[in-house]
Amino acid sequence: MTRSDLVEELANRFGQLTHRDAEFAVKAILDAMNDALVRGHRIEIRGFGSFSVNRRPPRMGRNPRNGESVAIPEKRVPHFKPGKALRESVDERTAEIESNKSS
Repeated sequence: MTRSDLVEELANRFGQLTHRDAEFAVKAILDAMNDALVRGHRIEIRGFGSFSVNRRPPRMGRNPRNGESVAIPEKRVPHFKPGKALRESVDERTAEIESNKSS
């Protein structure tokens, strides 16, 4: 699912929302999440999962072309951990789909 698919789904589910309003709502939510992660905050959406920022320490890597050592600087990367309800829902639904395919 892409961002535009999400906007379409939101506009279709809520008839009172125009396409432009749905687009604005999705952008506002994603911007708020982005800003929170940039500030180092953790985002927790019960039943869905949590987003946090993980620190990757600096390390030495290798250039695959010539084998030279390359210093890789420290990075901070976003991390998503799915919630229990999401994990169970995905597991259940994919099992249903697979059993229907084999029937």
